[in-house]
Amino acid sequence: MTCNMRSGVYLSSLLAVFSSLAGCISSNGILPQASRLDDSELVTDSAIQEAAHEAVWPKDQWWHAYGDAQLNAWVDLALAHNPSLAEAGTRVRKAQAMAGVAEAMRDPQVDLMAEVQRKRWPKDPHFYGPGALSGATTWNGVTDLGFVFNFDLWGGLRNNQERALDLVRVTATEERAAALELQHNVVRSYIHLAMYYAELDIAEASLQQKEQLLALAEQRLRMGLGTEFEVSEAESPIPEAHRQVDLLHEDIKLTKNQLAALAGKGPAAGESLTRPKLSLHAEANIPATLPLELVGHRPDVVASRWLVAAQARGIEVAKADFYPNVNLKAALGGRSAEGSLLEFLTRDKLTYSVGPALNLPIFDAGRRRGQLQAATASYDQAVEQYNQTLVAALKSISDHLVRLHSLHEQLGFVAHGIETAELRYELAQEAFKRGLTDYRGVLEAQTLLFDQQRLQEQIRAAQLSTQAGLWVELGGGVLDEKQMKVSEGQLTPKEINLSTPFHQSE
Repeated sequence: MTCNMRSGVYLSSLLAVFSSLAGCISSNGILPQASRLDDSELVTDSAIQEAAHEAVWPKDQWWHAYGDAQLNAWVDLALAHNPSLAEAGTRVRKAQAMAGVAEAMRDPQVDLMAEVQRKRWPKDPHFYGPGALSGATTWNGVTDLGFVFNFDLWGGLRNNQERALDLVRVTATEERAAALELQHNVVRSYIHLAMYYAELDIAEASLQQKEQLLALAEQRLRMGLGTEFEVSEAESPIPEAHRQVDLLHEDIKLTKNQLAALAGKGPAAGESLTRPKLSLHAEANIPATLPLELVGHRPDVVASRWLVAAQARGIEVAKADFYPNVNLKAALGGRSAEGSLLEFLTRDKLTYSVGPALNLPIFDAGRRRGQLQAATASYDQAVEQYNQTLVAALKSISDHLVRLHSLHEQLGFVAHGIETAELRYELAQEAFKRGLTDYRGVLEAQTLLFDQQRLQEQIRAAQLSTQAGLWVELGGGVLDEKQMKVSEGQLTPKEINLSTPFHQSE
């Protein structure tokens, strides 16, 4: 017991001396410059404040709200086979492996080295003297079983491990962001597919009506009520109508190819897609509370916060390098310069060593200060990136809410426009049949009607797409509570304090 107490006193005294010597290289004057935005000061705009106050966050499978089984299956297929998402998964595995390396550095290290050589010694008497090795040829053997343990007095290895774990969280969150972006791309392309089918219906109806008007003009000509000019005028828009129908068939095919590519499949897989059946009953209900709560479910915001935490630990790692490093080293092995092939393994050739090893930085020409400056700059960069991500996220959410409101208003205007256009078209047709007007009035009324119908389908598709975009901006339900929590203490660098079994810092 007395011996152990003395050893503890000696070690604590030795560490105190090391601490006093740590001032040989100073880290004074190197401090972070950036500060994180106070989310309570980021006042939300009227668009967010006018939204519902109940936090109706998107669910994990938010695209199910569209009620289309084919869309659900296609998103699942894309998540299972998309190459870009698989690539993101490899980055997560790489980060996990590097975290394992950082964790292993805190544990004892054991290495075995063995070497056997057949060597001829020189006869030079001035080199060896008249000893037995002069001019001899011998077997030389060396073996070492080494043990090294780093006390990590200043927490450098611990902080390096925590930084690596934070980077794992960053890459894992980025993988979720990639999955969310893939889901959004599939849904957006699927909505475009639905819109092209709707526009195709309008284009085919337009073509059919133009052909009917041509038949009517030809009939009037045969009855002596019309002219060749009226027939020519009725026939002239038909080729363009056929071209519009063909263009929409092309758009449908290209969109199916896009969906197939997003699912990691060849173009043939897209041919199995049928016409979408989309419906949407969810409202854009989001909380108008603290901005951080509003955007805290977004993978990019969460990843930015974890990156700040990782860079904060990087500063602590760089600071710890200014202090003495104490390792415990031990070795057990054998040495032989003559004898049999395995002579170095015999008992009388055994050698061992054990004891502490000190590495005290005295002069490094500014290397450690440069490393600390780089770590501090990386932290400032991560903070500013987080601030920019937070501001951009709030802007994007507000943009989507403003657009949803505008699209809702536009639908009402277009619905009224369609009613007016339908009435005008009916009146123009009746006037044309009675010979009260020429064909130009029918064409103008017909063009206006189909333009309004096409605009209505585009606005509906924009509504569906904007709602999907809002769900994506709110995080898409891809992160759970554990993945989102980054404490305030993790976002700022800590001071380096002495921490040993004999002196625990408060």
